[in-house]
Amino acid sequence: VQFAESGGGLVQPGGSLRLSCTTSGTIFSIANAAWYRQAPGKQRELVASISRLGSTSYVDSVKDRFTISRDRARTTVYLQMNNLKPEDTAVYYCNAGTPEAIRRMDFQSWGQGTQVTVSS
Repeated sequence: VQFAESGGGLVQPGGSLRLSCTTSGTIFSIANAAWYRQAPGKQRELVASISRLGSTSYVDSVKDRFTISRDRARTTVYLQMNNLKPEDTAVYYCNAGTPEAIRRMDFQSWGQGTQVTVSS
């Protein structure tokens, strides 16, 4: 399964971005989806996830600022990021799978990600 992330860029603190993750297959219809990020020198971390039924969860550092969602066709997963902070700077990736795979980051492949830089 191939994922393509887009929507990153350079934004000032307090700004907003919306990331998109698309796939050509139907995995978003049958599996949970998630956004991850990896900052320079740090391990990749789970940022947000959405279940097949639409339940969402977030890492504490982004709660009330980020929103994960999915389009009706279930071909695209979004991450709306508001009130961005410099510590949100990272490469953002998406993926999909079982809840366990998402928790363990156990995937066969990753997309190239999209760079988000928050700086004044």
